[in-house]
Amino acid sequence: MKTENMTASLPEGFVYLKDVCPEAIEDIRYFSDNNFMGCPIDGYAAPRAILTIDAAKGVKKAAQKAKCNGMKLKIYDCYRPQRAVNHFVRWAEDVTDQKNKALYYPDVNKADVFELGFIAKRSGHSRGSTVDLTLVDENGNELDMGGRFDFFGELSHPDYTGVSVEQFQNRMLLREIMVSSGFVPLKEEWWHFTLKNEPFTDEYFDFEVK
Repeated sequence: MKTENMTASLPEGFVYLKDVCPEAIEDIRYFSDNNFMGCPIDGYAAPRAILTIDAAKGVKKAAQKAKCNGMKLKIYDCYRPQRAVNHFVRWAEDVTDQKNKALYYPDVNKADVFELGFIAKRSGHSRGSTVDLTLVDENGNELDMGGRFDFFGELSHPDYTGVSVEQFQNRMLLREIMVSSGFVPLKEEWWHFTLKNEPFTDEYFDFEVK
């Protein structure tokens, strides 16, 4: 009953991913300080993955395909409130805050993050059908993708040739699983996928993740 009440509190067309795909591991980075900003992000009051119903069903398909390979999905981010995107923008405008530069953007001048496209004032995540994720093995260990989630740089491009053969194969396996489950990849980020037929194509939501 508790889960039903919490799901019912979401806007129409949205669902908690755990209600559809309980086998997915949730590691919501923006609820914690384990992210490029080094602090919890506005709009994340709980470490919960929320998606449109259609996108959640797509992730369920992907989880079943991953299971056939002896793996599970680990979710970094799903729906992202507009207020979180606004928080990213404020961080980008403060060039003095470079707390996690060494980990996430060592080769990028923070003053250039808008021009380079790493930070934008709108995100497809706020439409509710985009998911950031990776694969983990049967012991819960993340597959080596040759670069961390949210790293600013060419290293994050799925087809980057500077990674090892195994790392590239891991990226392509994740891509194959997600594309065959109805998602479209992003050429700049190996972890980022958007439902091909997303229900909200031009509406950006701002309800809190809780």
